[in-house]
Amino acid sequence: MTSSVMWFRTDLRLHDHPALRAAIDAGPDGVVPLLVLDDKFWGPGASTRQAYLVRLLHEFSDRIGGLHVVHGKPDAEVLRIAQAVGASTVHISADFTPYGAERDEAVEKTLAGHGITLVRTGSPYAVSPGQVTKEDGSGYRVFTPFFNAWRDHGLRAPVAAPEDVAWIRPDGRTHRIPESDVADGLTLPPLGEAAARERWRDFLVADVADYDVTRDLPGPDRTSRMSVHLKWGTIHPRTMLADLASLRSKGSDAYARELAFREFYADVLHQRPDSAFGYYNRSFEAMEYDEPGEELEAWKQGRTGIPIVDAGMRQLLAEGWMHNRVRMIVASFLVKDLHLEWQHGARHFLDLLVDADLASNQHGWQWVAGSGTDASPYFRIFNPMTQGKKFDPDGQYVRRWVPELANVDSRNVHTPWELDEPPADYPAPIVDHAEERRESLRRYEAIR
Repeated sequence: MTSSVMWFRTDLRLHDHPALRAAIDAGPDGVVPLLVLDDKFWGPGASTRQAYLVRLLHEFSDRIGGLHVVHGKPDAEVLRIAQAVGASTVHISADFTPYGAERDEAVEKTLAGHGITLVRTGSPYAVSPGQVTKEDGSGYRVFTPFFNAWRDHGLRAPVAAPEDVAWIRPDGRTHRIPESDVADGLTLPPLGEAAARERWRDFLVADVADYDVTRDLPGPDRTSRMSVHLKWGTIHPRTMLADLASLRSKGSDAYARELAFREFYADVLHQRPDSAFGYYNRSFEAMEYDEPGEELEAWKQGRTGIPIVDAGMRQLLAEGWMHNRVRMIVASFLVKDLHLEWQHGARHFLDLLVDADLASNQHGWQWVAGSGTDASPYFRIFNPMTQGKKFDPDGQYVRRWVPELANVDSRNVHTPWELDEPPADYPAPIVDHAEERRESLRRYEAIR
């Protein structure tokens, strides 16, 4: 009997899955659909992502007739399952996160000691990190030249889902998918491969054509909402890029560029794994920062008294998601109005965002903080009131998430404290933006 193991991680789909194809080819008599419950990802924190992942695992397990779920150290458990079915190969999509790469190397070494090969085929990216380099072989630090080289790299065509897979489940120790409660007031987005493909089709028909114009407007919310599906691999970016290539519009080009940004940040993290939690530009370690306290909690709860900031933070609590323009606004407020280190905000996003991608999240925060690649110049400090008026001019987004301001007219919805009688149930601003802007610039000048 010739069997193989398909070790699923953040690639929970059947369509356009190179590693699964390789596993089927290597195991014509059967493929074990393995999932390892790794304690690294099942501890405290990240409750929103855990709640979503639990439901996604149930959906995928039901779809294929049952994931084979085990709990323990990946190197020991993957070896045990491979030996149980006599598999000579274990198949994975390559993982380029710092922990994932280290884990896979450990598993590879353990398997090799028993004559079993770990086979990496494909990755969560259209172009895997490390594939796009400068002429001297080094990685890019600036997005635009990366994007040009990435675009010229070329892509393989997507492949259809296999029509039939001989799934096998070895006897022995197995575990149920753990339970995870959904926080009060939280509504999780649709999940699973079918939901991802349906949402993508709808976006292509209704919204991609003018995405370049609408993507910064949180009120209408005509963004794709595909980030969560990319995060968990229920759709592959190569599938999306193939669809976009046939459209050739400003909107489709703008969307492809956003997909490239995701791949750029993955490449940067691959080059500099220390930048996941440390400063990409280490000179910012010397900047003066405040200690977190009540103001951080007000930011987390959407009670800062700055409407666009509070709207974004309340959307995060309610949906486990936030509009991208608003992510930049709330991040700038934390770093440059509250003078807190970016890691405090990045950690909160990792805990609550359903789509929290380590590379995109951490380097997006560093872009705002001025310490990352392609960093926004530190002196370019978002004025949250100006941003609100520009991108939410009629207050549609603010009123949706801050009901205390539902009856405030558009002229004052982003500055309710200017009313003769401000809403009694909405807090006054916890800081003065003009004053904090000056303070941020003073601190920046000290490390130049």
